[in-house]
Amino acid sequence: MMMAGLKLGSLPPAVLGGVTVTKKCERFSGGVRVVGDGGGVNGFPSFLPKEVEKIKDSFARNLARRIKRLPVQIDGSESFIMSSCVQPLVQSDANPVVLLHCFDSSCLEWRRAYPLLEESGLEAWALDVLGWGFSDLGRLPPCNVASKRYHLYQFWKSYIKRPVVLVGPSLGASVAIDFAVNCPDAVEKLVLINPSVYAEGTGNLAKLPKVVAYAGVSLLKSFPLRLYANLLAFDGIPLSKNLDWTNVGRLHCHMPWWKDATINFMVSGGYNVVSQIKQVKQKALIICGENDKIVSNQLAMRLLCELPVARMQQIPDSGHLPHVEKPRRVVKLIADFARSR
Repeated sequence: MMMAGLKLGSLPPAVLGGVTVTKKCERFSGGVRVVGDGGGVNGFPSFLPKEVEKIKDSFARNLARRIKRLPVQIDGSESFIMSSCVQPLVQSDANPVVLLHCFDSSCLEWRRAYPLLEESGLEAWALDVLGWGFSDLGRLPPCNVASKRYHLYQFWKSYIKRPVVLVGPSLGASVAIDFAVNCPDAVEKLVLINPSVYAEGTGNLAKLPKVVAYAGVSLLKSFPLRLYANLLAFDGIPLSKNLDWTNVGRLHCHMPWWKDATINFMVSGGYNVVSQIKQVKQKALIICGENDKIVSNQLAMRLLCELPVARMQQIPDSGHLPHVEKPRRVVKLIADFARSR
């Protein structure tokens, strides 16, 4: 979302329900297991930035309490990343729904829609894409497109293990298309929300000197810029709510590795999936906010024409993030599409 606005180009072995506590990875002779290390204040995982306490939005606070970290193998048998996600409490007969997020965002983007997906009986996973969200990236891995794809595939292979309905909003649509084309066994259908898929990567940003890039990333974290992006993204919400939602949207920026991971992604060139669109074999649903000020609905129409099998639905009185503004409408569309043949 921010990139577009700024034109920057089966269940796991143990189902860990209830209030989430922080997890850490402990090695033993059989490999890796997840163990608890206590919890944070007010039920929040202790790995979340302390700024989570300032958030007022009850949906964000409730979902934040459910965030956990699961070990995901990234490079050989000895390398794991403790990867942040919201894990479903039950397994459904239908294909699981996997929720990605926008550029430089987190699983908290699904704070209002996630409970509704659970109410609808769907098995929903909200994942943090490698390099964003709340994973443990103290030893920073590469955060380029290939690494993000491999990490997502390893997560799917370890914990989900069935073809999914993959949901990608904004730049998350590029993540979803790239994954669907390169890992077709993992994806049954695609849902693309206000998709940002025609930017040719990060463009000239990939060529910036590092000192300039770090200065730009510091600006990207700033509250005024994030607030401005929210004003573009949402269709006329009250200022008080916008201020709070800005804090939700930038919470992950307080992670100690965030700046380095963002620079790593920028200089890698970012997502350029234009040539992959016509290679998509899965059925796709495009969802558009009627009043999107960040990604033109004309681009959504272009995508509708270029995808081999797709249809489109518009959400009235909604901007760039209809899954936040109009979650019931979006969840109804996702649930119906997930269950359709």
